[in-house]
Amino acid sequence: MLAILKKEFFHFIHALIAYLVILVFLTFIGLYTWVFPESSVLDYGFAELDSLFSFGPIAFLFLIPAITMRSFAEEKKDGTLELLLTKPITDWDLIIGKYLAGLLLVVFALLPTLIYYYSVYSLGNPVGNIDTAAVFSSYIGLLLVGAVFVSVGIFCSLLSTNQIVSFITSLILCYVMYDGVHRLALLSLWDNAGYLIDLFSLDYHYRALSKGVADARNITYCLSVIVVMLSLSKLKLGSRQW
Repeated sequence: MLAILKKEFFHFIHALIAYLVILVFLTFIGLYTWVFPESSVLDYGFAELDSLFSFGPIAFLFLIPAITMRSFAEEKKDGTLELLLTKPITDWDLIIGKYLAGLLLVVFALLPTLIYYYSVYSLGNPVGNIDTAAVFSSYIGLLLVGAVFVSVGIFCSLLSTNQIVSFITSLILCYVMYDGVHRLALLSLWDNAGYLIDLFSLDYHYRALSKGVADARNITYCLSVIVVMLSLSKLKLGSRQW
């Protein structure tokens, strides 16, 4: 598994994918956090990082499928997956290794945003006038959203040999899980049942974590989705049908 993790992560770096993803993510988030007047911390007047945590999942929605689309699709298309499966590694080693490589890239994309936290912390009046607990709870939530999206991307990459198809499939599925279910729950036809439907949306649990309370139920939901998606990936890979 560690060999797969190392191979995948260094492939990202050598192909400049890692740098491109981190640059696009930081540019997108930086513009909304510091530049655009409707969301700028400087214009808003409050020591908060709401812009980062509001637009972070949207950025991940596009960037993570772009990261994961080649995970298996490229290997299947090039015929190297069969060769890889002849080596003394299990299907789980292969899946977890590729998953952790994608997740590690997400972590590296988030790390530079700690500078935003330090900047807002320093600019506060008085200095340090920021809800640190809420910020780091939101970071946990954003990392979990990224972790869920990576697991979805890994599964979708197994569904096709075409990277573009994998990207679009992953994008749609991530959107449905994050915001689609939430939008469905808002429909008036559900009456009180809308709340129960919303419990299955990733957005609901992310919003709960963003309030500053790292509730075990919200973390458990995200981890459960990750386990389900990776298990589906294992079933698909184990079928040897591609």
